[in-house]
Amino acid sequence: MTAVDSRTIPIGAAFDRMPFTRRHVLIALALFIAFVIESWEQLALVYVSGDLGTAFGIDEAGVGVVLSAVAFGMIPGVLVWGPVADRVGRKPVAFWSLLAYGVIALASAFAPNMAVLVTLRVASGLALAGVYTITFPYFLELLPTRSRGRAAVYLSIGWPIGMLAAIGASMTLGGLGWHVVVIASAAAGLWAFAIRAWVPESPYWLAARGRQEEARAVLRTLSSPDAEARFTVASERVGRPLDLFRGGLARITVVMLLLNFVFNWGYWGLQTWLPTLLQQKGLTLSASLGFAALSALMMIPGYVSASLLTGRFGRKKVFLVYVVAAVLGGLWFATASSTTGLYLGNFVLSFFSLGAWGVWNTWNGEFYPTALRGTGYSWATAAQLVATTVAPSAVGALLAHATGFTATMLIINAFMVATALLAVPLPETEGRELE
Repeated sequence: MTAVDSRTIPIGAAFDRMPFTRRHVLIALALFIAFVIESWEQLALVYVSGDLGTAFGIDEAGVGVVLSAVAFGMIPGVLVWGPVADRVGRKPVAFWSLLAYGVIALASAFAPNMAVLVTLRVASGLALAGVYTITFPYFLELLPTRSRGRAAVYLSIGWPIGMLAAIGASMTLGGLGWHVVVIASAAAGLWAFAIRAWVPESPYWLAARGRQEEARAVLRTLSSPDAEARFTVASERVGRPLDLFRGGLARITVVMLLLNFVFNWGYWGLQTWLPTLLQQKGLTLSASLGFAALSALMMIPGYVSASLLTGRFGRKKVFLVYVVAAVLGGLWFATASSTTGLYLGNFVLSFFSLGAWGVWNTWNGEFYPTALRGTGYSWATAAQLVATTVAPSAVGALLAHATGFTATMLIINAFMVATALLAVPLPETEGRELE
């Protein structure tokens, strides 16, 4: 047994001199695939929605309900799983929620009618909410301080990879029916065993719960030179949701919730109906899927560029610049009079909006101390999911009432403008130790 040295340091200081090692790469891979699965689940049925509508005899409004069902289930799910993660740990929440999701998703593939399908998709959302909520806070709590921003932005690339996987599945498996795509989604739940094998419990959480030796053991595997110190934490009391609205955290929480809602509304309102909007501009379904795939590819350099810039200029400046650039791309896309203009405008929109999302996924997880991080992130995620639930139905209603392509896109784009305005008062967190 290694002797404990006499130094007493904040737990965050144990990450200041920590190198980025092969163990971090393995952790990143495990949580990266989890984020791919989260993206896949929310998008897979979007690209086979035509077959879904035919199978159950439902119109665009009914398809919108099915597409929104997972997000609807995730809203109460994240509000439960976040505090649970603060109480029982990050690792068991990630494992059990992903495994439960796989089981319920498998059952939904055999739904005999729309009512059963919607019910099971709501239940799968309840389950998936656990790993969805905790992926980024969990990853942040295992990273060296100087690598935290860059590495967490790279983790966000799992979103467009999940989009590409969903598009690929719809093109290769869609001809076999929507239920085959859902079975493939269910199989992804087995990845929970990789997370259990490769990702250790958060040392921040262990130290906050008084489990100092277990925290030291994890820090040794992460090659921290300060693994043998005694650690102090901001609070050993598990946070309660109401603590988010007390003291100096109240203003941050209110702004953070509003920003999560408008930012996700702007993104999700476009992505859910992108194939339909493009068909209004004269593209075939096949061409629309190809367009969406190219857009997803453009997201990847957006994430990479943001990851390179955030360490140099900070979270806030990069986020604001990228959101404003995304607004300009959205205007270009909305007013394009040619196919070339559509492509270029949407590429600019995809590049900068998803680069901004990569920064936000990191920044959003750094506002709260360990005792409240899971809870705070769960409320942030709930705000996103309210938008994810509302946006498909709202945009579907606009389309059903024959609102034109340009007007619909300008409405979506207005939410991106609000995102930039809301980000201005939030504090910078680049280079700060987590509490």
